[in-house]
Amino acid sequence: MDVAQDIVQDSWGVILKKIGSLKDANAFGSWSMRIVTRRTLNFLRRNKHLALKAEQLAAVAEEIPDLMQKTSEIKRLAAAIKELPNDHQVVLKLFYTEGFSLKEISAILEISVGTVKSRLFHAREKLKKVLKN
Repeated sequence: MDVAQDIVQDSWGVILKKIGSLKDANAFGSWSMRIVTRRTLNFLRRNKHLALKAEQLAAVAEEIPDLMQKTSEIKRLAAAIKELPNDHQVVLKLFYTEGFSLKEISAILEISVGTVKSRLFHAREKLKKVLKN
């Protein structure tokens, strides 16, 4: 809004300065409108980055509710994981965060693949229960 007021004020300065060159008083409206339009276009050409930033900010603003929801869900999931037994937390982290296979986790923890599968299964089930509440 301040920019628009600045452009109008600047335009009035030009209008007052050049009013003597106006030959037909009946053409004042269209003549002054051309001055305002040119001043506005000049401003936009000089400040393209402002328009782009405004568009980017608008796009980000639209995403904020979704991001807040996702952040809330992530915090809730992290809190739920902390409620799990340590052996379940370790298996979840190795499998989902670190991307190890069941066989690799088995070797790292020195437990059977069946035990890894069992811990993953029970960890997921406990998370489901915690997250439902």
